[in-house]
Amino acid sequence: MDQVALAETPAARCAYYRHTCDLPAGFHPAIGRIIVRAGFVGAITMPAALGQQVHDDLIHHRNPLGPIISHVRSKRWTYLIRPDLPDDVRLFAELFRLNVSIVPIGGEIALPSPADVHAGLREWIVPPQNTFRPSGVAIVDTVRVCRNAGLR
Repeated sequence: MDQVALAETPAARCAYYRHTCDLPAGFHPAIGRIIVRAGFVGAITMPAALGQQVHDDLIHHRNPLGPIISHVRSKRWTYLIRPDLPDDVRLFAELFRLNVSIVPIGGEIALPSPADVHAGLREWIVPPQNTFRPSGVAIVDTVRVCRNAGLR
């Protein structure tokens, strides 16, 4: 994250995301947001409390963590993933009932930008430091484990 902290302009931050993390990031000056279009990278968004449970379960089982974004105001977390989830209506319905969503191909994934630090919009829970992103299937499986643990 030290390199991201040093990237205090949108252009520098985008360059870091692109070159170090292999995230095809672009900057929209009109809205002041750095985004990635889902496709090459995927994303799963969930309530922060569930996101924390998933995070803790992954650590407990010694699974590597990939990049995780906190959407501070909406209290949601987004896990950046490898886009290996099936296009399955039953899966989307199951996750919808848990208030979890998969960003569709072509959808925008907002990444933390230098301006977000002062606005309290987005921040990294686990910053990207390289090209690693966990399997989307593994994150969904962990969501299920955490959900089932909460039902006991």
